[in-house]
Amino acid sequence: MNKRPLGRSGLAIAPLVLGGNVFGWTADEKSSFAVLDAFVDQGFDAIDTADVYSAWVPGHEGGESETIIGKWLKANPAKRDKVVVFTKVGSQRGGPKRSGLSASWIATAVEASLKRLQVDAIDLYFSHFPDPNTPHEETLGAYAKLIEAGKVKAIGASNLDAGQLTAALRASEIRNLPRYEVLQPEYNLYDRDGFDGPLRDLCLRENLGVVTYFSLASGFLSGKYRSEADLGQSQRGGAVGKYLDERGMRILAALDQVSAAHDARPAEIALAWLMAQPAVTAPIASATKVDHVESFGQAARLTLSPEDLAALDRASS
Repeated sequence: MNKRPLGRSGLAIAPLVLGGNVFGWTADEKSSFAVLDAFVDQGFDAIDTADVYSAWVPGHEGGESETIIGKWLKANPAKRDKVVVFTKVGSQRGGPKRSGLSASWIATAVEASLKRLQVDAIDLYFSHFPDPNTPHEETLGAYAKLIEAGKVKAIGASNLDAGQLTAALRASEIRNLPRYEVLQPEYNLYDRDGFDGPLRDLCLRENLGVVTYFSLASGFLSGKYRSEADLGQSQRGGAVGKYLDERGMRILAALDQVSAAHDARPAEIALAWLMAQPAVTAPIASATKVDHVESFGQAARLTLSPEDLAALDRASS
């Protein structure tokens, strides 16, 4: 499978990233291992998680996803060199002393993530959310120490707008500090406003890698949610109701049309659309079953025509 460079990080990945948010939540350890095995067997190689996954589940405190991935890596040592592991720091997980992007918290959090993942180095370490209380210079300085120590290979940021990302890149340049090489924004056929425009243009201009989250709009773009009655099909259904409007139905109709032309599933078309966007390195997509991963392989093999892309763009405008 063709690899795509993640900006100037020195890392290159296949064109789809496995989302680890479901590990330890809607996918137990056995199911997670099966998904991870199938993902690598398909030729993919990048896995995304965060120290906060899955703190929202009653009885969890965060780190459950990293722990499962770490157990899988330990059970499959030959696969460590075949995968690129992303994780994140900075989300709320137990109050102000266990969140944010201060140098002290990053130094503590990275050790916990390394231990749970059972790795010597994190390939790509993300600032999960902006921290208005910590200067960029402090955060980037903390990352510089981790890179120098060999605990982190490259850094990225999630959920930054164009102004925040510009400020962070400027701080890197002025202070001669590591820069964010990859951005992780919310982006899909429905949710486009946050990335299209200045943020996308900045990523292209600065040669940043882009890996999108909520790539299937919480499952809406799979086509299985078409009315309020469908929302009870999964634990994520509650997040889908906002898409059940006229524009959402127009997007599903376009997905159905293009899917029929390619004998593909709507989710495969939605992922292929993302892979075809000039600014996008790879979408992130989660899976709880092996057949979901097989569908990812189908999406990566699809080539959408200019007419297909135009139809999807018109529907989502």
